[in-house]
Amino acid sequence: MPSSAPRFDDRAPVFVISVAAELAGMHPQTLRQYDKLGLVSPGRTAGRGRRYSARDVAKLREVQSLSQEEGINLAGIKRILELQEDVAALRSQLQEVHETLAQASSQRGRVFSADRNGQVSALRRGERPARTAGGALVLWRPGRSARS
Repeated sequence: MPSSAPRFDDRAPVFVISVAAELAGMHPQTLRQYDKLGLVSPGRTAGRGRRYSARDVAKLREVQSLSQEEGINLAGIKRILELQEDVAALRSQLQEVHETLAQASSQRGRVFSADRNGQVSALRRGERPARTAGGALVLWRPGRSARS
């Protein structure tokens, strides 16, 4: 039976800097420095006060671990975090493409168009993809003739 309890959004910026620093086991000035370097970018209130999410606190702990336990400098940590975000975005995009292809295949679609942003569309036989500034790539499932 599903729980009716509300779910906590780990992206919601709810912690003031002192609480986030306590949760991460750091000094508030360290959090300010990490924000200045772009390692962790908290949300801001209307008065420009920092508000950290649970996800931000987890990232702060990761930065601390990489720095203290692995001996990686802050520039290296910043690059690692950027690459992790890129990988997560690419995985999400790939999952969307897989879902689109699975859905189109189940609808007996045989030809697909993908634009340079990764948007995949099923096409009917003889239909051309919409023209975009970046062009399009037409894909088809190998092993099937266009007449079947």
